[in-house]
Amino acid sequence: MTDSKKSATLTIGENSFELPILSPTTGPDVVDIRKLYANAGVFTYDPGFTSTASCDSTITFIDGGKGELLHRGYPIDQLAEKSHYLEVCYLLLYGNLPSAAELETFETTITRHTMIHEQMHNFFRGFRRDAHPMATMVGVVGAMSAFYHDSTDISDPRQREIATHRLIAKMPTIAAMAYKYSIGQPFVYPRNDLDYASNFLHMCFSVPSEEYHVNPILARAMDRIFTLHADHEQNASTSTVRLASSSGANPFACIAAGIACLWGPAHGGANQACLEMLAQIGTVDHIPEFISRAKDKDDPFRLMGFGHRVYKNFDPRAKVMKQSADEVLDLLGIEDNPKLQVAKELEKQALEDPYFAEKKLFPNVDFYSGIILEAMGFPTSMFTPIFALSRTVGWVSQWKEMIADPQNKIGRPRQLYLGDTSRDYVDIENR
Repeated sequence: MTDSKKSATLTIGENSFELPILSPTTGPDVVDIRKLYANAGVFTYDPGFTSTASCDSTITFIDGGKGELLHRGYPIDQLAEKSHYLEVCYLLLYGNLPSAAELETFETTITRHTMIHEQMHNFFRGFRRDAHPMATMVGVVGAMSAFYHDSTDISDPRQREIATHRLIAKMPTIAAMAYKYSIGQPFVYPRNDLDYASNFLHMCFSVPSEEYHVNPILARAMDRIFTLHADHEQNASTSTVRLASSSGANPFACIAAGIACLWGPAHGGANQACLEMLAQIGTVDHIPEFISRAKDKDDPFRLMGFGHRVYKNFDPRAKVMKQSADEVLDLLGIEDNPKLQVAKELEKQALEDPYFAEKKLFPNVDFYSGIILEAMGFPTSMFTPIFALSRTVGWVSQWKEMIADPQNKIGRPRQLYLGDTSRDYVDIENR
C-alpha cells in the first residue's frame, strides 16, 4: 500500500473533512475513513461491505472486470496448469514459490501430520448417522482445540506454524471420515506413500476388504479442484475467519467459523445447487425449455453455475476446470448418468446462445466442479466439505497475515440504528 498524496473532501453541512486516498499496488484507490467518526462524528453505511476494504493484504487479488485471479501475483490458470495444490499452499502461506528442497520439506511435513488424534474417532461417533458432513466438520474442526493444546497460543509463532500444518494436513482426513461415517463404512487411515489428492480419494473410496488404486486422472482432477478453490480474497467465509481471529480466538475455532459460513447455499453450496438444477432439468430434451425460462425476466428460474458475482467477464478458474471435467467424463463415461448428459448438452447450447454471450453468463468453476465430483461418485452433501478442505489454506494464510499485522484490532462494525428511541420501563400490571 502506498500513499498517493491524494485526498477526498467530504462536506457535511458547513464543515469539510479531508480523507486520505490510499493507492494499492493494483486495483482501485481506497478512501481512508479510519478517523472519520473521530473527526466528523459520522459513520459510513455499506451493507454487505461491497464498497469497503476491511484490511490490507498481499495474498490474493481479483479483477472481476478482467476475469483475473492472482495468488501472490501468479495467475490462477498458470498455477492450475503447471503447479499442484501443496505447492500453491506453500505460495499462499509464505509468499513465494518454493525451491525443490523447500517443497520436499513442506510436503513431508504435511504428509506426516495427516493422521488425527485417535480419541477424535469417538467424537465422530457422537453424531447421528444421517448428520450432514458439514455439520460434522464444523464440530470436529472446532474440537481440534481440545485435542491439540500445544498449538493454540496465537502469540507463539512456532505454535501458529504447527497449527497451520495440522489444519492443512488433517482436513482431508476429517472430510473423508465425515463421508465414511455418513454412509456407514469404516474409517480409512491416511497413507504416507500417496500424494495429497490421491490420499483423500483413497480415504473416501477404499474399503479394508479389497485393494483400491487411485486413477491418476482422477487424482489430478481432484488436485485441480483443491487448487482452484484455495483462496478467493475477502469472501464471506474468509472475512468470518478474520473477524473471529480478531478477538484472539484459537486457530481451530476460527477455521470452524469459516466452515460454518461456507456452508451457506449462497457461498460454498453453489456447485451443489448446480447439480440440483441439472436434476430438475432431468433429460436433454428439456434443455431448450429451461434455457427459454432462464431468458424470461418474469420467470424466477435461473441457470445455476453460469456467471459470477465477482467476475463480470469470465471466471478464470473455469477454463482449467472444464479441461478436467472433459478428462474425467471421457474416462468415466456419461452414458449412464442423466445429470452428466444434461450438463454437457446444457454447456454446449448455452455457449452457442447469443443471449448468454451478450450477458457474459459463461459456465463458472462451480458448474464444472460439480460435474467432476458427481462423476467421481461423491454425493452432493460432500461438495461443500471438499470446498472447505480446499479453502483451508486460504483461511489459514489470511489468519496468519492478520495475526502478524501490527494494525490488527478486534472487528467491530457499526450500524444504522432504526429501532425505538429511549423508553421508560412500564410495570407488567400496567401494560
